Amino acid sequence: MSSFLKKFNLIYLPFLFIAIVFIPGYTFLKWLLFINLRLFSFKDMIINFGLPMALPWIPLLIWLRPRIKLLRLEVKNGNLITLYLVIAWLAIAAPTIVAQYYIDAATGKLTALNTINDIAKNEETKYYSLKNYYIDKRMIGVHPSFDVSGKYSEDFNMHLYVVLPIMASEADTASKTCLAWLGAEYYKRISNNLDEKEKETEYQKFAASSQVDFDQKDFSQFVYLDRIADSEDRDGYLEAVKANKWFAATNPTILLPQTEPFEARMGKTFEWIFGAFAIGAVIWLIMISFPTFNEEELHKLESGIKTEDTELKEFVGFLLPKEGYFITPILIYLNIIIFIVMVTAGLGFISFKSDDLLAWGANYRPLTEHGEWWRLLTSIFLHGGIMHVLANMYGLFFVGVFLEPLLGKVKYTIIYLLTGIISSLASIWWYEATVSVGASGAIFGLYGLFLALLLLKLFPPDFGKAFLTSTLIFVGYNLFVGLAGSGIDNAAHIGGLVSGFLIGLALAPSLKRKQEELAAELENSSVSNDTIE
Repeated sequence: MSSFLKKFNLIYLPFLFIAIVFIPGYTFLKWLLFINLRLFSFKDMIINFGLPMALPWIPLLIWLRPRIKLLRLEVKNGNLITLYLVIAWLAIAAPTIVAQYYIDAATGKLTALNTINDIAKNEETKYYSLKNYYIDKRMIGVHPSFDVSGKYSEDFNMHLYVVLPIMASEADTASKTCLAWLGAEYYKRISNNLDEKEKETEYQKFAASSQVDFDQKDFSQFVYLDRIADSEDRDGYLEAVKANKWFAATNPTILLPQTEPFEARMGKTFEWIFGAFAIGAVIWLIMISFPTFNEEELHKLESGIKTEDTELKEFVGFLLPKEGYFITPILIYLNIIIFIVMVTAGLGFISFKSDDLLAWGANYRPLTEHGEWWRLLTSIFLHGGIMHVLANMYGLFFVGVFLEPLLGKVKYTIIYLLTGIISSLASIWWYEATVSVGASGAIFGLYGLFLALLLLKLFPPDFGKAFLTSTLIFVGYNLFVGLAGSGIDNAAHIGGLVSGFLIGLALAPSLKRKQEELAAELENSSVSNDTIE
């Protein structure tokens, strides 16, 4: 059998099997549990994006990663196994995400209504057509909403959610109730580098241009209506309903106007399911074609010799609390659990709104200084979104591996919490009215301590040189990004870093003595054993 056919059979076919099972399997389960049976209720962002992005890693790491290791993927600075896994992950996750939007549209039923009053008499469906209606542009509700996005929170997003009451006729506007509202969203993205006054100016311009568009637009021109699913946008529309001054906001239905024919609602999503997968699958096939086999690993597989995946086992081991590495995984799990609870509470996934973060304990000078000092601590366990929490937990995992065994559980925990609180104090000292969250201040405290110990040579020379360089690059890069004005709370970073560095300088002598005493005990023990022999 040729080398290419071996790669196809041993590596590519398992990838195809995982993809062919996962993409339709997840889509079917989503349809069964969330659309047909309606057993669970989660935000669309989680079901259509979050889970399809996260779940493919399970079969890829368990079944495909050992097959990828059959290839020689070594390069100067490591190997390319992770790159190959990422490409395989994208080839599966991308079409799965597209498939979720297709299944939503394809299975959505269209209910024909004579007037909007009939909506309560029919089973709830995704789409509606409406024969007789009156859209009132005077009795509207408006809700402004703001959030940040981007890898370094560099974007500031402004939303205006507008709802217009849908009535059977103009005479119904005298009623105090409204069953359904027509939704319209205005959106603009600006740089988060702007100061508060510049942001306010940009918002006023945005609001003025939105008002002009609203005044000119005829909202009564639509073909059918799309009932918005549980999402952050729906939350914005519901707040707009509450803000209206004329109608009671009792379990309102939010409908979005659609101007294209109902038959065209799915667009080209069905074709893109196969197109997205085909592109990724071809790229991955090309990637496995070039490397040669690792003959030793190939021989073990063909001979039926079971090899233990020690790298994966070691990685999993680092996720479990154990002697010398107990507090770090607990801190990681605590941060992730709080994030998951916030997500399941319907607050978001990619990012959370400032109001929600404040309600959960974010650090905010006007509130903290007026008696809510507990925010100095609670804010270090909150995060602004998925990328924020993942980046911070990776940083905590890296530094915790080295520091916790050296410091011990008690000192390590105290330093983490202490530098976190100091970083929160630095934040409210520097910023007058900024909502601040994240474990990065406490993590920078650990990196500051790590840096002090590296400079004072408490680690072996080879280790110290390598990690001193990488730590300086990590710290310098993050501070530079913050100074560049990307919305990062650099005051908290610097406060944590400096306090951790000073604590490291203070602890270094005692830690060094402890190391010397331990080394002496080991040496004496070795001499005693030699004497006995």
